[in-house]
Amino acid sequence: MFGADGTRAVMFEVADYYRRPAVRRRMLEFLGGDQPANVTAMYLSRCDLGNPYDFSPRRPRELDLFLEQGLDVGRSLWDRRFLLVHLDLEYVNFDFPAEPYLDPQRTFALQQPLVVALSELLAGFGLEPLHLLSGRGHHYVWQVPADSEVFRELTELVALPAHLAELYRRPQPPHGEPVALGHGRAFAGLALVVEYLAHCIKERAAAACVLPVELTAVKVGPQQRGREMVSVDISEYADPLNLRMIRLPFSAYLKPWRQYGIMHPGGEGRIPLMFAIPVAASDSEQMVAVMRDAGRAAALAEEVEVGIPVQAAATARLLAAYRRSRLAAFHRFFYAAGHDLPEQWPGGYDLLPMSRLPPCVVRILRRPNDLLLQPAAIRQVVTALLALDWHPRHIAGLIRSKYERDYGWGGKWYLYDAASRADFYTRVFAGLIATGLDRLQDFNCVSAREKGLCLNDGGACALEELRNTLLARIEQ
Repeated sequence: MFGADGTRAVMFEVADYYRRPAVRRRMLEFLGGDQPANVTAMYLSRCDLGNPYDFSPRRPRELDLFLEQGLDVGRSLWDRRFLLVHLDLEYVNFDFPAEPYLDPQRTFALQQPLVVALSELLAGFGLEPLHLLSGRGHHYVWQVPADSEVFRELTELVALPAHLAELYRRPQPPHGEPVALGHGRAFAGLALVVEYLAHCIKERAAAACVLPVELTAVKVGPQQRGREMVSVDISEYADPLNLRMIRLPFSAYLKPWRQYGIMHPGGEGRIPLMFAIPVAASDSEQMVAVMRDAGRAAALAEEVEVGIPVQAAATARLLAAYRRSRLAAFHRFFYAAGHDLPEQWPGGYDLLPMSRLPPCVVRILRRPNDLLLQPAAIRQVVTALLALDWHPRHIAGLIRSKYERDYGWGGKWYLYDAASRADFYTRVFAGLIATGLDRLQDFNCVSAREKGLCLNDGGACALEELRNTLLARIEQ
């Protein structure tokens, strides 16, 4: 099943699987209704497109077209009645992308310390999410009603930037409806709370995990099988609410066939069809086997409901814990400043003295496309500028200034929001340092070379000096 003919064969097989009535019924449950006409999800979308900027949301009434064509199916995080909460744990291998599909038992065993830690954390708040399994990781989903008190509290957690409020007021596809500002504000607040939950997972599980645990897919140095890591992936909170989606339970998982660099002639026939399924047993090996078997996945659809649980009271307890955290204090500091206005950039951000920066950071800032799209490169810039005593919100402003200049971005920043993306990654990496979860072990020349960030062959480098300066400031 390789190449165009292989992809067509896969889609025929998926279409046959989708003919089971229970599969369609469960998808509608997850969409928030029992017929396409009454679901609460705003749109459907393909999940594993080769081009991540090919955003073509479809109306929920087109569900049967997706199923008849054997496509993977996702739904919007944007919902008419609820605010969806989604947290993703996944294995990532930057050198061998097919690894999780060729050795799934190892892949999921490596994530088990995070699964245990998250399960304990959620239980402590009384949270009972829908737990899903897909090709290389776990998904946890729940929702809060838009008329709940915790929704209102989330809307007040952080101010929505004026430009983002304006974006939400515009008609959005596929219905031509705006995003309700309350939903936009609540999503912005939720991002901070989910970031706190990700901190808690990393703090509890990192020591027990064989591989590095990072927030988002950050390149790491070589491990047992290449540059592999486990990601607490909260990157969907980097973008506006209307742009992000989650795969439906019982949808096919077509990433190996859709994304360049995963499927190759040597892997032909070794990677079976996979499906997103609810976790219905504590035996992860058993569930991985079900995920990779169309018949067993369809049988599971007969038995297990996948409506998204409403968890308002438990989410309020999570929010209260966040408010008491060191991370919340850092977030207040972060948002106390703002980006310089674009007309100020020539006399401000553009005058950054490159001579004070190590060569790896200079290279990233001078060649932002595509280096400033890589989380590891953003972290390198954030760490260096924090050491030079930059306020983290102005680091985000500098990164935004690169995104909004002509570095050959194409239409990327017409779809995504440059300021939101810059704020998110800067906030995440600076927050890890501020709370002590990042002790800068990877802020060195060897690590920079392993990640492909350093091309400096023996020249002068200020990384060690900057690291010591920043550590001393943190420990004061």
